[in-house]
Amino acid sequence: MQHALEFFRKATPTLREPVAEDGAEIWDLVRACKPLDENSLYCNLIQCDHFRDTCVVAELDGHVVGWVSAYVLPYDPETLFVWQVAVSETARGMGLGTLMLSNLLQRPACADVKRLQTTITADNEASWALFRKFAVHRDSRLDVQAYYTQALHFRDRHSTEHMVTIDLQERMRDAA
Repeated sequence: MQHALEFFRKATPTLREPVAEDGAEIWDLVRACKPLDENSLYCNLIQCDHFRDTCVVAELDGHVVGWVSAYVLPYDPETLFVWQVAVSETARGMGLGTLMLSNLLQRPACADVKRLQTTITADNEASWALFRKFAVHRDSRLDVQAYYTQALHFRDRHSTEHMVTIDLQERMRDAA
């Protein structure tokens, strides 16, 4: 007989590095998570294969429910750039985005990382909420500036992308 608390206990997603075979399921997940930009299936496959050390898959009951694609900047090994964060509707409200980002920063590939960057359009409320929450959990703040602009970079075909930087060592400097 199950204890009454078992009825309220939620399963916990498993976090892992992606493999090439995850590409199609990740592509489907990203397409279901509006307003994320849809990359090609091939792009997601390459991310799973070539950038697996800096990407995260969250799995629940055998299904991909979360995805973070990121890479360490080739010209700045202290900066991790987060390309996309996708969380399935079935896994929202669990803090999965923050959990995946934290998991990623604990990997050997991110040992020298001192700051996290991403770009976000002004209207992407879910991304702003995630990165604000992540910064708060790290006792840091968001540094925001327009980066890829609607007129100059996107020829008015896409909204301005704001560069968001989170200094991961801010807490240590403030304590000194």
